[in-house]
Amino acid sequence: MDRRDFLRNAGAIGTASSAFAARPAAKSAGRILGANDRINVGVVGVGGRGSYVANVFAKVGADTNKCQIVKVCDTYQKRVNVNMDRHKCKGTLDWKEVVSDKDVDAVIVATPDHWHATVALEAMSNGKDVYLEKPMCHTVDEVKQLIEAVKETKRIIQVGSQTTSGDQWHQAKKYIADGAIGKMLLSQGSYHRNSVEGEWNWPIDKEAGPNGKGENYIDWKTWLGPSTKRDWDPDRFFRFRKYWDYSGGIATDLFFHVVAPMNICWGTPQFPHKVMAGGGIYEFKSLPEDPTKSDREVPDTFHLIAEYNAGHSLVLSSSMANSQHIPGLIRGHEGTIIMVEHGRFEGFAPHLTLKPEVRNKKAIGGEKYKFGVEDVKIPVKELDTMRTHVSNFLDCMVSRQKPTLDVETAGRAQVLITMAVQSYRQGKILYFDEQKFKIVDRAPARS
Repeated sequence: MDRRDFLRNAGAIGTASSAFAARPAAKSAGRILGANDRINVGVVGVGGRGSYVANVFAKVGADTNKCQIVKVCDTYQKRVNVNMDRHKCKGTLDWKEVVSDKDVDAVIVATPDHWHATVALEAMSNGKDVYLEKPMCHTVDEVKQLIEAVKETKRIIQVGSQTTSGDQWHQAKKYIADGAIGKMLLSQGSYHRNSVEGEWNWPIDKEAGPNGKGENYIDWKTWLGPSTKRDWDPDRFFRFRKYWDYSGGIATDLFFHVVAPMNICWGTPQFPHKVMAGGGIYEFKSLPEDPTKSDREVPDTFHLIAEYNAGHSLVLSSSMANSQHIPGLIRGHEGTIIMVEHGRFEGFAPHLTLKPEVRNKKAIGGEKYKFGVEDVKIPVKELDTMRTHVSNFLDCMVSRQKPTLDVETAGRAQVLITMAVQSYRQGKILYFDEQKFKIVDRAPARS
């Protein structure tokens, strides 16, 4: 895709989403929930991820009586039918029926990325709280709209990067705030895979499509939404994360799970000042079932460097064709705190490791360092992060407190990964003008 195509597509999506900036004021403040009220949940998007999230909500509801699934929606009739039967609830192909339903208290948004902001904004406008799957949205303009909508409507948004409910990030935050690593210099992390399915090549239902009968019907026009109009393409529908119109690939699917918890560890969520990204399609150059065809657009190997005004940097790497991980850690002048030694950023880490730089006595004043000279193992609680994340959202719906991954913390992560996607596609360094809330080509004046 050349620069002209990129700007045209970005403009089409941006124009469609910006129309929601002029949305009417919230039609309803939402039902006032008591501690013993059961929350009615509607789900927009019940593909693989949406079905999984709905199942977690249903399990929490069955165990605690906190919630129940009352309506499901998808543009694919088979998915609607399966989830209607599973949850014994109503179903629809029209997402507006879910967000406007007076009996729905909360909406799970698990659509492809290009629909996230549209559905979430409309749900909040109708008085609903929102569990918004990661990435939070698709454009920087949508980040601003979501932040402003939360302030305007007083609704709760929990962004669905469940890894942020892991105890390791919150322990790291405490130690960093207590001066364990001194001046923060550099954060690093990765998210690697090596499998054909891990590359988003999910199974295609060959009978399904806009001409499908009965449960095989797909509302392709609605699914495309504000993106470029195209003829039916099953690869785009079932494997949307490989295409720029609907996703940012590695950046939005995987790096969100790294950047969001980093913002928690840092203590104060921060917007990036400068971002550059690179990579390419090095291995997965054709469809697994047809080696002669290649329509994918996003890279299979991707990396970024970001700089922050507070005076530190972030380096992330990922490949979908190699599974060797780089430890997730934060370096400071006086120490290093390691959050993830092996594996992915998601899930449970048995402990953190604090590695003091005190052995270099000239650097930090030697014995004055209060954490000692030996490595420190910091215990971490073992949690079911997905269940913890869902339960936190439900509890915040009652208390009206800020959830674990609130819209502003998630928004800072989203700006970074959106900038990285744009940097890769345009082949240049980009900057973020926080005052204007825009991605720009030249460094704005630092405040």
